[in-house]
Amino acid sequence: MPPYDGGKIGGLMQAKTLTARASAAAILCLLAACGPAIPVAAPEALDFSAEALPGDAARPPAQPPGACWGHDTLPAVIETETVTHLVSPAGVDAKGAATPATYRSESHQRMVRDTAEVWIRTPCYDQLTPDTILTLQRALLARGYYLGALDGVLNPGAMTAIRRFQADHGLDTGVLSLKAAQVLGLVTTPVK
Repeated sequence: MPPYDGGKIGGLMQAKTLTARASAAAILCLLAACGPAIPVAAPEALDFSAEALPGDAARPPAQPPGACWGHDTLPAVIETETVTHLVSPAGVDAKGAATPATYRSESHQRMVRDTAEVWIRTPCYDQLTPDTILTLQRALLARGYYLGALDGVLNPGAMTAIRRFQADHGLDTGVLSLKAAQVLGLVTTPVK
């Protein structure tokens, strides 16, 4: 009888365990492939731009009755385009030394959108309790927009986070829109 070799037996047991795991994984993959294909749609892109209604700064829109509104001035959007023109190409001077190319840049600005007075449908003031604001802060923190204290206070950091979140989705305002509040899980009523 050969002497006991614990290392050899341990290696064989590891190989059997790995083979069993690989077989189980292969069977699961085959079973998954046998099931019906379930179509998965891409998540709908968020666009809050329709939440800003142009209007007179003196009074909010009349519809719907009982709705709460916030007023803001959307900033102008100015686009700057810079064009670089070749003045003289690179070359070699009379002494055989290389000369670099020279360029000239021109910048032009155009107004994409002027400032606009808008009304945004918002959660009503009585809904913005400290607990709701704390939930807002947590939701913005989870999405990487808010970095301040979780204190349930609508502080400047929270207002900046609201603006950044909404601006990334087409609405550049610090007034919390009802649709954004719904997306962030603050308001459960459907937006009409």
